[in-house]
Amino acid sequence: METHLAMLKKQGLIDAWHDRRIKAGDEVDHSIDANLNAADVILLLVSADFLASSYCYDVEMQRAMQRHEAREARVIPVILRHCDWHSAPFGKLLAAPKDGKPIKAWSDVDEAFLDVVKQIRATLPAKATANTNAPKASPAPTSAAVSGAKPRSSNLRLKKTFTEADRDRFLHESFDFLAEFFETSLTELAERNDGIEVNYRRIDSDRFTAVVYKNGKAIGRCKISFGGAFGRGISFSHNDQASDGSMNESLSVEADDGGLFLKALGLASYGSVEDHKLSQEAAAEYYWSLFIEPLQR
Repeated sequence: METHLAMLKKQGLIDAWHDRRIKAGDEVDHSIDANLNAADVILLLVSADFLASSYCYDVEMQRAMQRHEAREARVIPVILRHCDWHSAPFGKLLAAPKDGKPIKAWSDVDEAFLDVVKQIRATLPAKATANTNAPKASPAPTSAAVSGAKPRSSNLRLKKTFTEADRDRFLHESFDFLAEFFETSLTELAERNDGIEVNYRRIDSDRFTAVVYKNGKAIGRCKISFGGAFGRGISFSHNDQASDGSMNESLSVEADDGGLFLKALGLASYGSVEDHKLSQEAAAEYYWSLFIEPLQR
């Protein structure tokens, strides 16, 4: 998130702070309270972990909402992962990214963060964004000054390296995520729609199948397998025959400075999904869209 805020900081429009700026020896509660009370815009990075955290939910979020309702600050929920956030006190607020779609559900997380940044920029006072090259008045005290910490760069990220074991572990975890995602989605699909029956079969640790029936007729079938014709990956086939070796799409593990991600070969896509860095959730949504598409025609 902070990396995507770089241009707003370079233009002098914002000064960002988060609790990772607290240094050893600083008083944690005081630093957080001081910055929370001084902030003009407060981002809530929302996930199930955020909602489960007593401190984040009961202390930080409650204070943020008090300042928002008093029109002293603007609270923007940024939805990172699927969770029950609509029933929270901030559930009435317009969330980012667009339509409150979780960042992990976007096929390109950079696009999701860019959408968040655009929404943040839109909330800034017009006079602040009108001419970012104009001479500026003396700046207000920075968050570092408020907390008593010495100023430092926020650009401290180093290139990460991943072993073959890391990649294999991520691939196995991704396959298990896909299996659980399909099983849960099929159950929900049948519960929500009359005339729909489903069948999920976990054949073994490396294969599962899914079938959806409408009024007794099979409309969609698929088999998702660990491995495939293109080496180590996760393959998708539009049939549920366990012994069939056909494949209509494949996911592989790739890495960049930000971490590991899944990449589609692009065999089944008419767009540019092969150019996207897919999270496990985005990859599951992609394979689900291939499976469910015949039912949605």
